[in-house]
Amino acid sequence: MGATQSTYPARLHIDYPDRLDRVSTAFRLIFIIPIAIVLSLISAAATSTRDVYQSGELVERTTSTGGGIAGGLFAATALMIVFRQRYPRWWFDFALAFNRFSTRVGAYFALLTDRYPSTEDEQAVHLDLDYPDVHQDLNRWLPLVKWVLALPHYLVLLVLGLGAVGAVVLAWFAILFTGRYPRALFDYVVGVGRWALRVQAYAFLLLTDTYPPFSLR
Repeated sequence: MGATQSTYPARLHIDYPDRLDRVSTAFRLIFIIPIAIVLSLISAAATSTRDVYQSGELVERTTSTGGGIAGGLFAATALMIVFRQRYPRWWFDFALAFNRFSTRVGAYFALLTDRYPSTEDEQAVHLDLDYPDVHQDLNRWLPLVKWVLALPHYLVLLVLGLGAVGAVVLAWFAILFTGRYPRALFDYVVGVGRWALRVQAYAFLLLTDTYPPFSLR
């Protein structure tokens, strides 16, 4: 039996809003630009270019892109678990704070809340991750294969994500006309986010060895 929303070590809940502002909703793509830039600056991957010259002429150009914060943290955490069986607490605290912030930005973009995303305050988005006991909770070798084991979830989330985009578009029209986010659409979009968070906690944050349930709840 799979873990439930209340027992899995990665949990997401977003307060359902009674009313939403029509003007804020109508111009959300404009209003979100400043905070989206902040998020992209924090999480952006580093890109470097190497040019090779012969006789003063450019003969080869190679471009390499790093994985950014997410990729670097995943690789570093995997190495620490495999070779030292440790999960540095400050790495976990950073991952928790970063995921809370990015989820607030995502919730605002998906019209789930009118409150402009804060870099610190929880607001209407409640995201919790459990700090693991590496020796008791984690197999030291699983970080090498978790990202592969989660492949079925990636495929399902691809389909669910497309559905979530459609749900947000429908909700945008509904809010403009009624000032309310249809509850069924709201629960679906939040459920997709909750599903993705559990997969991230398992395959990339490496917080648990419990396989994520195939569930929106």
